[in-house]
Amino acid sequence: MLIPSTLRYRITAVVAVGAAAASVLGASPAQAARPGRHTLSGTKPQWLARAKDAGAPASAGTIQFGLLLAMRDKAGAESKLAALSDPASASYGKYLSSSQFTASYAPAAADVKSVTSWLAGQGLTVRDTLAGGLYVEASGTTAQINKTFGTTVRDYTYEGKTVHANSTDLSLPENAPAVVTGLVHGVVGIDQGALLKEPGETLPPPGDGFRAGTPCSSYYGEKIATTLPEAPDGKRAPYVVCGYTPKQYQKAYGATGQIKKGLDGRGVTVAVTDAYASPTIVQDLQKYNKRYGLPAFKRGQFSQITPPADGYGYTEDCDATGWYGEETLDIEAVHSMAPGAKIVYVGGSDCVTGLDEAWAETIDNHVADIITNSWGNSTDDINLLGEETVEFYSLFSLEAALTGITVDFSSGDAGDETAGGTNLPAKTVDFPSDLPFVTAVGGTSVGIDKRGERAWEHGWQNAYQNLTDGAWGPSAYSSGGGGGTSVLFAQPFYQRGKVPASISKYFGSTPARTTPDIAMPGDPNTGFRVGQTQKFPDGTYYDEYRIGGTSLASPLLAGIQAIANQKAHHALGFVNPLYYAELGTPALNDIKAPKKQVYEARANFVNSVDATEGRTYLLRQVDVQTSTIHSTPGYDAETGVGVPGEKFFAAVPGRW
Repeated sequence: MLIPSTLRYRITAVVAVGAAAASVLGASPAQAARPGRHTLSGTKPQWLARAKDAGAPASAGTIQFGLLLAMRDKAGAESKLAALSDPASASYGKYLSSSQFTASYAPAAADVKSVTSWLAGQGLTVRDTLAGGLYVEASGTTAQINKTFGTTVRDYTYEGKTVHANSTDLSLPENAPAVVTGLVHGVVGIDQGALLKEPGETLPPPGDGFRAGTPCSSYYGEKIATTLPEAPDGKRAPYVVCGYTPKQYQKAYGATGQIKKGLDGRGVTVAVTDAYASPTIVQDLQKYNKRYGLPAFKRGQFSQITPPADGYGYTEDCDATGWYGEETLDIEAVHSMAPGAKIVYVGGSDCVTGLDEAWAETIDNHVADIITNSWGNSTDDINLLGEETVEFYSLFSLEAALTGITVDFSSGDAGDETAGGTNLPAKTVDFPSDLPFVTAVGGTSVGIDKRGERAWEHGWQNAYQNLTDGAWGPSAYSSGGGGGTSVLFAQPFYQRGKVPASISKYFGSTPARTTPDIAMPGDPNTGFRVGQTQKFPDGTYYDEYRIGGTSLASPLLAGIQAIANQKAHHALGFVNPLYYAELGTPALNDIKAPKKQVYEARANFVNSVDATEGRTYLLRQVDVQTSTIHSTPGYDAETGVGVPGEKFFAAVPGRW
């Protein structure tokens, strides 16, 4: 069954908002915390207390890592962004060029050169330096890293994986130049355990063929489960859809009319970032586009930035083939909504530092106007993430926003992570979706009727009842769009006066960042039909399946944003302030809870491929109110400000 995955990380304690914010924002460069060396305080992984020591890795083994350098005048950069992205500001939309950003906020080129020279002097290899100067990619043997950073790297068994990490705080040698100790803000990648990421959805890898169970409907209400027991409302439930097609989503979310006018995203570039790269993506896209009447990619419209064939690592730890489905979903969803947009796929070499660096380089090289990201960690607990990881994503998301790049992140597929098999002791939101300068995309459940119209739309929070001995069993929460209150970041300017205090002050008296910001369809039962080459019992070939999750919501929104950018004749850039300014207007549909429970029946193949070994049946409840996240009038932690509405494109601001 395509039920959203439980992501890797688990939270054991929630820290106070104020303390967390101070910890992250106050993270400082090297300090002389012990005799003879300059300690990078807070760099010892907190998760080690719950991990099992698995011994020291080979001293000659190579580890890739990066040095995060301090941004000049970060507070000034944040203030500048508030003016550039506020629709009511005279500076609205006057985003910085990459060179302007570098000149104002990046480290001086001479200082960056001093850092790279020092690294080389330690015997370490400098792999690359990002153009903006905020990050230096390096590598070295375990022995070299131990000597340079005054630690002992060891292997640890954690969350079912064996990963490496520094056993103590990292530090810099006493004789390191002052410019190095003053500029190095953190080290990313030596602590591997806190960086492993997974796709936002459990997708079938090519080695595990999957098809949506039948019976299923081609549109909401087409087929009724007449042979199954009545739902608790005394009615026979309709079967879930087989997966909505591109044309159905286009019509339901207003893209069809825009495409007919020539507004199909042309002139706009959307980047999709994931780890690894599907070897069949080009032929899969060709078949998918032809089958669903989408225009074939023109020369140069689709491209990939990926490592060489031998450049991938951690393929088993990261379940490399499991990322192929995520890539396929993301690209097909963007192209479905914006068939004229240029799409660039950026594949990281792994799900550790490779994905971090691919994402950062996409921003630093201004590869695209919009970047959609359907991956992350299922908690924002800084004790698990590490201060350096949070700061890495904070700095590069700020650079993206200042330079007019829209960055979307899926908000998660397990509600607030306290139910549905996660059962965490306290609410938490997904990271990096709670970064203040990205758009967190939540999920909805939607019924699209025979005419292609939205018959209903509610927040995505599912519960299932299994058919057992001819009767529906007890209801159990399964999955839902992520949302809630961050413990890392204070409330950003655009959420002030828009987010109820009951949400923003959930963890204390100080208003905090909340997610999601906006929503699109995410429910796997009202999901998307994806085409991908997979291995089936009778061979390996292209076929299709239904999938959802906020992994779907983010690229669907990216396609809508591409059309909006084209209509505006410029990149809309950091769009959150615009969305919150439109709250309560016809530009957005305010999603509310169903007045009475909505039920659908779902059939699943026992063997996930066909009916030869039988079927199982579920009765699913839409937007169950037993979840701790609910839709309410106005902003809520289930769907944010809502979904694009009837006047969404009409509300797009024109040329500045």
